[in-house]
Amino acid sequence: MTIFSKIIQGIIPCYKIIENDDFIAFLDINPLTTAHTLVVPKLEIDQFFQLPHYLLQNILLFAQPIAKAIEKVTNCNRCGISVVGLEIPHAHLHLIPINHVTDANITKPKVVVTAKELLATQQLIINAL
Repeated sequence: MTIFSKIIQGIIPCYKIIENDDFIAFLDINPLTTAHTLVVPKLEIDQFFQLPHYLLQNILLFAQPIAKAIEKVTNCNRCGISVVGLEIPHAHLHLIPINHVTDANITKPKVVVTAKELLATQQLIINAL
């Protein structure tokens, strides 16, 4: 069972933004920048392109309003998307506020954020949805 499956099952807490029957979105606690959000299918599958067609086509539709909310509440040029999949063996998207192409580089040093900052960011994004 991956850490994402434990989050989905409520075993591990998260800063949840929104969820439905197929997906959950929550803040990355080791973000590249403020409001870095993970969109995760509830079905535990390692590789992104191994997702069943209905999940693969619907993940972007689920992510779209979240990305728009992130753009509203951050000072970014746009919300970038990254699919790396090497960090955790559970398919997922990174929604990352970016101003330059290098802002989405997943190997960059992470921003240190407090629980209070994560809570505030979570509320801003939820309110913008």
